[in-house]
Amino acid sequence: MSPSELLPLAVACPLLAAAVLAVLGRWLPRTGTDALATACAAGQLLLTLWLACGTGSRGLTVSWAGGWTPVGGRSVGIVLAADGLGLGLAVLVAVLVLAALGYSWRYFEEPERARGHGGGFPALLLLFEAGATGFALTGDLFNAFVFFELMGVAGYALTGYRVEEPRPLQGALAFAVTGSLAGYLALLGIGMLYARTGELAFARIGEELDRHPADALAGAAAALIACAMLVKAAAVPFHFWLPDAHAEAPTPVCLLLSGVMVELGLYGLLRIHWTVFSGGGGIPAGVLRGTLLAAGAVTAVVGALLCWQQRHMKRLLAFSTVGHMGLFLCGGALLTAEATAGTALYVAGHAGAKAALFCLVGVLLDRHASVDEHGLRGRARDMPLTGALFAVGGLALAGLPPFGTGLGKSVVEHAAHESPWLLALFVLVPAVTAGAVLRAAGRVFAGAGVPPRRRRPGPETTGSGEEPEVRDPRRAVPRPMVVVPALLLAGCLAVGLVPALWRRTAAAAAVFCDRAGYLAVVSGQGPAPAPEPAPAVTWTVTGVALGALSAGLAVAMAAAALWGPALTGRLAQRARAYGDAVDRVLVVPVRRQHSGHVGDYVAWLMAGLATLTAVFLLRG
Repeated sequence: MSPSELLPLAVACPLLAAAVLAVLGRWLPRTGTDALATACAAGQLLLTLWLACGTGSRGLTVSWAGGWTPVGGRSVGIVLAADGLGLGLAVLVAVLVLAALGYSWRYFEEPERARGHGGGFPALLLLFEAGATGFALTGDLFNAFVFFELMGVAGYALTGYRVEEPRPLQGALAFAVTGSLAGYLALLGIGMLYARTGELAFARIGEELDRHPADALAGAAAALIACAMLVKAAAVPFHFWLPDAHAEAPTPVCLLLSGVMVELGLYGLLRIHWTVFSGGGGIPAGVLRGTLLAAGAVTAVVGALLCWQQRHMKRLLAFSTVGHMGLFLCGGALLTAEATAGTALYVAGHAGAKAALFCLVGVLLDRHASVDEHGLRGRARDMPLTGALFAVGGLALAGLPPFGTGLGKSVVEHAAHESPWLLALFVLVPAVTAGAVLRAAGRVFAGAGVPPRRRRPGPETTGSGEEPEVRDPRRAVPRPMVVVPALLLAGCLAVGLVPALWRRTAAAAAVFCDRAGYLAVVSGQGPAPAPEPAPAVTWTVTGVALGALSAGLAVAMAAAALWGPALTGRLAQRARAYGDAVDRVLVVPVRRQHSGHVGDYVAWLMAGLATLTAVFLLRG
């Protein structure tokens, strides 16, 4: 069978597997359920890998469901249009779902079948996989919304999986309310575009919009859809759901939320821009570039500052994701094939490193029923392998060569070489977030530094007194909980060491940014024009130096945080006074906005939507 014939199976297989697990899980033993779910996830990974290696002409595989191809330039069928980046994201989703399933073997305390839904957790993971894969591969705007919602609903249920406990329920509620509002905004924008064009396929909407001058309707629709994608991407000020969800979701779920879900929000935003709004009837490239650069810079700075201030280690990693998401937004905002390729590699490397770090925090939660960096000081000295992997994950997060994060960062920095402030951002944000991780590694696994001083009263979540996710402290840590993060870090390293992957990513980025080629292939209206040459994607001397600089700064910041309070010189006292002033004036007011109240989060979402709408309507 050809790739176009097999493409729908990439969405159908995990859906079917989830249904089978939901039914058979009531009778299968837990080991049987885990084995069946893992086998399904492994099969999905092989399928998406085969599709990624067999993309058709011009790197784009198109499949019209039921053979309902366009007639006379009009389409009524559902289209899947998979290019290299979309299929790469599908592979990444499959890898992380397989990792989450492997990590969660015998993970929860009681047999789930005793509660009547033994296959519930793996079924929800596969349902999430179906939604995420469909979102990455669809060429239809309404079905993008459907998969967007399917992925979201599965994510809400996974976040609040322990529904009998209040804190997971609160985190899931904040996630669900903001995610549902984003879905409603997207649906309203889709309805406006359908009223204007009578089409739902990306390519056909783009062609129809090109026949009309840009107007308020197109601008409002673009703002609504962009707002929905930015909520999923956890961009400031739409990010409030993410730290709450990460703090309370089961550890295997955090792999998916930080590793691929927020990145799919950026992918959806850029996919819709290039195919729908980048023509004459849409949003000027300069307007989108400025908007995303501003949003990305604010998101990166806020995420890095709040990451450094955390002692709750899951929230620390969550805010690190917010900071890196800001960098991904800045990379995508450059709207070039080179920056897109670099961002894609950065996303892949970040997914491996961040997922591994969440796995290792899960080990601490398992052993000590706490994720409080201060409370765990020195208590994990008997876990040297876990500590070493945690430190390696921190260095990978900094972009240390030859990790994939370093390669992606290097390529984006090369694309942004004319913007010194962007280069500074790409050096400092990874350094701050990685420094926080290395600080926690030294304090928890080595007992390094002086005892942390008491903080002033203020809004803070410590992470002490957490409910362990595996409630049998007498048994050893299950081997998959250490093997899985080691393999994920090896994958992050492989991204930076496999030139064949770099070349495929560069070619896929060129296709992704080629609007004319996409419209021609999907609409079937004549041969596609020749694509732009693929950008050169490789390590550069400057990129290696900047990656090493980020890693060096991260180590220095971690050391200063651990041993700096013991210094008594005048310079040390001034540095502490300056840090307290920054904390009081800048950080504490921002932290207070993370109130945990859903109404506050909705208010910020509406403020962000109003800003986006004003920018898009006043363009040019």
